[in-house]
Amino acid sequence: MVLCQDFTLHTHTNEFDGKNTAADMIAAARDAGFKTIGISNHFIVHPTINRTKLYGAAVAGGYQSMYSTSFSEALAKFQPHYEELMKLQDKNPDIRILRGMEVDFFPTSQWQDGFAHVCDVLRPDYLIGSAHFVEYGGTVCNVHDMAAVDAKTCDEMLKIYWQNIKNLAESGLFNWLAHLDLPKKKKLGTGKQWDTTKADVVATIARTKTPVEINTSGYKLGTGQPYPDDKIMKMIAEHNVPVLISDDAHHVNQIGMNMDWAYMQAQDCGIKNFPCLQKILDFRGKRL
Repeated sequence: MVLCQDFTLHTHTNEFDGKNTAADMIAAARDAGFKTIGISNHFIVHPTINRTKLYGAAVAGGYQSMYSTSFSEALAKFQPHYEELMKLQDKNPDIRILRGMEVDFFPTSQWQDGFAHVCDVLRPDYLIGSAHFVEYGGTVCNVHDMAAVDAKTCDEMLKIYWQNIKNLAESGLFNWLAHLDLPKKKKLGTGKQWDTTKADVVATIARTKTPVEINTSGYKLGTGQPYPDDKIMKMIAEHNVPVLISDDAHHVNQIGMNMDWAYMQAQDCGIKNFPCLQKILDFRGKRL
């Protein structure tokens, strides 16, 4: 049983890039002692997303449904998904089931208008802001692409990545931000030269009062660090940024995994601001 919090909100199902059904994930959350589970599948909309290198891997892996080239396409995927979650709530009254999404934010007015329409239709319970992609040289790239270019180009992409995180916070759209230092997945952006940039990003997050997650999937990298690492967690503590713990579960066996460990590590870094579930759900749109 997870002791640090009685909810898990960053989870994925096999309708997108997870491995298990929503019903299976809900049952696993109940077995782990959670009172609330949120299903937060990827919402990634960009007109050229199907031209990215990662898209081919997604098709090969059978999870291309997480990518959409238009908002109408994304709506067609999420509407039946949300309807299923509402039916599952009726069948499982002993556990609260929330409808979320993990959103890749693109900083254009056209994207924001399209996304606002989607939210008006779907009425999600919460939104997780994430940055898996950057636009560079007219192409949408992700951290795997960053690792395949020369050092100068990689640094330019990383600057765009961290600016995207600031944009996420400043948008006011999201209940919290996911895995801040995601590029370390490919051992990128970990040097001391990035400390000032990260401090500036955390200061922006604090100014906008945006919560962040301590994401336990970082432990899979074998460094003993979640997303974000100790250095960023100490910055978060200095600014008293609100924090929640996320398992980013893509499989039933990952529900609640290492959450207590991450909670203790966050406390060791000085983090004390762990808001309750309702405060986390209330953050979006009430900060700026």
